[in-house]
Amino acid sequence: MSPVLTIADLHVDFDTEAGLVQAVRGVSLEVDAGQTLAVVGESGSGKSVTALAAMGLLPDAAAVRGSVRLAGDELIGRTDKELSRVRGQQISMVFQDPLSSLTPVFTVGAQVVEALQIHRSMSKQAAWRRAEELLDLVGIVDPARRARSYPHELSGGMRQRVMIAMAIANDPAVIIADEPTTALDVTIAAQILALLKTAQRETGAALMLITHDLGVVAATADQVAVMYGGRIVERTDVDELFGRPRMPYTIGLLGAVPRADVENIGAGGRLTPIEGAPPLLVDVADRCQFVPRCPVVQDRCTAAEPALREVGPGHSVACVRASDVDVDGRIGGVLIFPLRMEETVRQKDSTESGGPIVTVSRLRREFPLTEGILKRRVGTVAAVAGVSFDIRPGETFALVGESGSGKTTTVTELVNFDQPAGVIGIDGVDPATLSNRARRGLRRGVSMVFQDPAQALDPRFTAYDIIAEPLRALGIDKQETSRRVGALMAQVGLDAAHADRFPLAFSGGQRQRIAIARALALSPKLIVLDEPLSALDVSVQAGVVNLLKDLQDRTGVSFLLVAHDLAVVAQIADRIAVMYRGKFVETGTAAEVFVTPRHPYTRALLSAVPVPDPAVQRRRRPVLLRGEAPGVGAAVAGCSFAGRCPLLPLLADAEQSRCRSEEPELLVDNGSHAFACHFAEHDAAAGLGSSEQGAQA
Repeated sequence: MSPVLTIADLHVDFDTEAGLVQAVRGVSLEVDAGQTLAVVGESGSGKSVTALAAMGLLPDAAAVRGSVRLAGDELIGRTDKELSRVRGQQISMVFQDPLSSLTPVFTVGAQVVEALQIHRSMSKQAAWRRAEELLDLVGIVDPARRARSYPHELSGGMRQRVMIAMAIANDPAVIIADEPTTALDVTIAAQILALLKTAQRETGAALMLITHDLGVVAATADQVAVMYGGRIVERTDVDELFGRPRMPYTIGLLGAVPRADVENIGAGGRLTPIEGAPPLLVDVADRCQFVPRCPVVQDRCTAAEPALREVGPGHSVACVRASDVDVDGRIGGVLIFPLRMEETVRQKDSTESGGPIVTVSRLRREFPLTEGILKRRVGTVAAVAGVSFDIRPGETFALVGESGSGKTTTVTELVNFDQPAGVIGIDGVDPATLSNRARRGLRRGVSMVFQDPAQALDPRFTAYDIIAEPLRALGIDKQETSRRVGALMAQVGLDAAHADRFPLAFSGGQRQRIAIARALALSPKLIVLDEPLSALDVSVQAGVVNLLKDLQDRTGVSFLLVAHDLAVVAQIADRIAVMYRGKFVETGTAAEVFVTPRHPYTRALLSAVPVPDPAVQRRRRPVLLRGEAPGVGAAVAGCSFAGRCPLLPLLADAEQSRCRSEEPELLVDNGSHAFACHFAEHDAAAGLGSSEQGAQA
């Protein structure tokens, strides 16, 4: 069978003020009908530019040469008008951000209808019926009503479903999905991946999946192409890539992926980050582009850029040392990226310093629910409905759950000090009982690191000014401030010589390190981490995870972590609280929650986390939840999870009635492990998200 999509010697250049950027340099790929090809690599490796070049969607400033053949027809050189007849009919694309890809002034149904009528001769009525059928096919509940909704009225998961409905509307031969799950919760991401597979089966299309998540690759791909520096540096089938990678860059990527296997939870180990940053691809030198970051570089690596050559059946690598790499990622018995452990791991003691650093008792946050132009109040939304927890010295307490569960509202209320007396205690002091001046003094013990360092750091300030600002606010003299800033930059792995640079001059990981250095400036006892890793590549993420653990071991600082990446949570957290619609549904140590999850929601979350191991992925049976969590303003009687619970249909009528009418309490089962479910033992007996699956997740 001839490939349905063939990319041969593709080059894409951009003329910039810094010089000619060679974004894609000689990429060649083939995808067969019904096959999934995953293209992986860090940001800036050329993945998305390759896909956009294949679609003919690059700006006019891009210089494209090479060949892109779709079912034998050449696409390079065609006019935009000619390509518009092909796009959406023979080749379609699912973009990373559906909100910016959908037109905000048209209903989603009208946009699906447009995709149909452009390429097919059908009436608007017939096209609308077909649009509703497609929305139903991709799992949107009540498609007739949702088809008349605008994009902003839908959740992120539903918008991505609409994009997939448009992509498969005309039974294309090729579907390109560019990071389709990056901004989604783990449960919704699992649904989207399953949906892409269903769409592929329905249409028989080839799927080209662009992602940085190696767990997603293991779960979906047949073939894998690893890109670095605008080129493919390794290409083989998925089992070979995970079983015996040959390129040091690929080995580094695999080592940087956090895993939630049983033996890793609470072990105190470190990930293996790839130090340095990807090349800028301006004035590209004739050498291996991975040389500055490669731990096994030799003189011959700099003589010329290695070509992609076959090292085994169907396995090609662009590395002069590929034949030296053993099956376990070693050269001469030595690991290419050695695993690192702290020489001394700080032992955490709940009695240290006389008790918890933070106590929270029955925290609530309600918002008015309004409607109409006059914003008339029609009800109240309980974003957080009475959660209680404490954080001990030197530990990491993690809040996990889907978007809208109340995680960020919880930490915002904690750091704002706006709760009434008796709710929050910081090191034994209730902020509600203090004057404004005393509150400011107490606030020095609490710092925060935000999700996106590019937005959190003032672009007009240098790194020095950003870190020094809280020190200057305390009136610390210039000499002492300079000394502390240098020490803080060294502490987070930054060169103090770069203190005069602005945030734009740093990579994403370096910007997050600046934010962490600022958070450490006043030696806080608690740092709140609100999704601090979600905007980072996996290789950079590994370095930041190691940094956080090192800082905690050295200084004893406590972390309150908000995250949706459960593999990262397993790597760093000591205790975990699972949130759903403003309440805790399960709490416990990391081992208790990951190894023996009791609540059906926790089991579903864990089963949805893709594992970076194709063999494990084939054995797993993910629990796919129906739909998405109801909005916080929706009135729900009884258990708030009942409408999506995979256990509910297996219960007797009387038991189902209890779930729908009686809200379960959070009860301690064993030691620190607590969960809010009437029939958790039924869940375990039914095998829904078994403990083996939870551990493997």
